[in-house]
Amino acid sequence: MHSHQDTIRDQFTKQAIPFSNAPGVRDEEALRLLVDFTGAGPDDTVLDVACGPGLVVCAFARVVRHVTGIDLTPAMIERAQGVQRESGLRNVTFEVGDVRALPYPDASFTIVASRFAFHHIPEPAGVLAEMKRVCAPGGKVVVTDVEASPDPAKAAAFNRMERLRDPSHVRALPLAELLALFSAVGLPTPRTTAYDLRSELEGLLGRSFPEPGNDVKVRQAIIDSVVDDALGIGAHRRGAEVHVAYPVRILVAER
Repeated sequence: MHSHQDTIRDQFTKQAIPFSNAPGVRDEEALRLLVDFTGAGPDDTVLDVACGPGLVVCAFARVVRHVTGIDLTPAMIERAQGVQRESGLRNVTFEVGDVRALPYPDASFTIVASRFAFHHIPEPAGVLAEMKRVCAPGGKVVVTDVEASPDPAKAAAFNRMERLRDPSHVRALPLAELLALFSAVGLPTPRTTAYDLRSELEGLLGRSFPEPGNDVKVRQAIIDSVVDDALGIGAHRRGAEVHVAYPVRILVAER
C-alpha cells in the first residue's frame, strides 16, 4: 500500500535539484529574515526538521555553533550535503529520519525550526509537539510555512490546486490555525512576521511533478485567479507572463 510518506519520498526525490534551485526557495533575503527573526547567535545549536536541500541549515550554520538537518528523503539529504560542500561549512550534520518521531533526546537543541514542511504533514500538531520536546527550556520553536487565505473559499481552492500540482501537499493552514497549533501543544503564542514567496507560473510548473494532465488544470486555475485572486496568492500578469506571490508566515515561540 502506497502511504503518504511514500508520496513525500517520491515527490521530493524528483524535486531535490529543481526545488533547491528555485529562486524563491534560495532567496538569501528570506533566509536572512528567518535567521534574524529567531535571534540565533553563536551559542545556539539548531535542528532543522524536514530540512530538504539544506538551505536553512546552511543559513543558520553561518551564525550558530552547530546545525543538524533531518529529512525523510535520502535524495534531499544527498542534495543538502552537496549544498553544504559548496558553502564550505563544517558545523553541520545531516541524517535521514522520520520527523514524526525525532531521534533525539529531550531538550537537545536551543532552536528547533521547520520551513515549508507543515503543509505536507497530515498531523502537523504531532510534529510540532516533537519539535517542542527536543527544544531546550528557554529555546525557540520556529515554523515557517505557506499561509492559506483566511477566506475559507480561497483557502480550499488554493489547497485543491496545490494537491494537483504536488501530490504530497496536504493542506496549507491560515494564520489562525497555525497559531492554534502552538497553543494545542502547550507553546505560548508565537511572534510572527511574513513575506511573499514569488514565482513565475511556468517556472513553478517546471519544478513540479503533477500527475499527467494536472499541469493543465493548475495552469488554468492560476490564470483564472488573475481576475479575482480566487486562490489567495496574488496571481498577476507581467507582460506575457503570469506571476504568483505565495504568502509565507514565520512563527517563533519561546519554549
